[in-house]
Amino acid sequence: MRLQLLALLAFPFLSFASQEAQIPMANSHLTDETPLTHSKPTLADLLTIEPSASIFYSYARELELSANFADSSAKFTVFVPTNKAVMALARKPHQGPSAPYDDGITISEQEYDTRSKKNVENWVSAHIVPVSEDFPITLDTNRHLTLLEGKSVTFTPIGKSDGQGAQWSRVTLEDGIHMIGMKEGSNGVLYLIDGSISYN
Repeated sequence: MRLQLLALLAFPFLSFASQEAQIPMANSHLTDETPLTHSKPTLADLLTIEPSASIFYSYARELELSANFADSSAKFTVFVPTNKAVMALARKPHQGPSAPYDDGITISEQEYDTRSKKNVENWVSAHIVPVSEDFPITLDTNRHLTLLEGKSVTFTPIGKSDGQGAQWSRVTLEDGIHMIGMKEGSNGVLYLIDGSISYN
């Protein structure tokens, strides 16, 4: 009984002491400004939520250039091979476009990692067209330079197209790769493709 009475008498003092130890937060961080919002998601957002692009995006996230997908001041057109298209490749992006010459020399694990990263960077870069002036790029027979030095992509009209549907559905990329979907972000356009752009 005494313990309960003592606890009852001590409680007001403890709560008063805890109130004195609390420091009110300054209101200097509260402003009338509204948070920054975008009407459209970034390319990074689109790649994150697109399930059929997960393999491409997992390769791209290994690279520094993937930061550009979230940069709202940069403009890119990205041709994203679907997971099915990447899985169908005879040689995966980290393996490079062709088998290395087997001269009997064994390379170190560090050298293998360096080569693999460079192969992935080349493969991802071949699928990205930086846009400087015309946005979005025109899907015409002109050459469009990619981020991979010396690599460009062109489009070919589909012969049997009746003029119906979106422009991207009436052309092929790299002589036969079909664009099967398009999503527009605040900093670029993403086309889902049913193949992989060559990067030799």
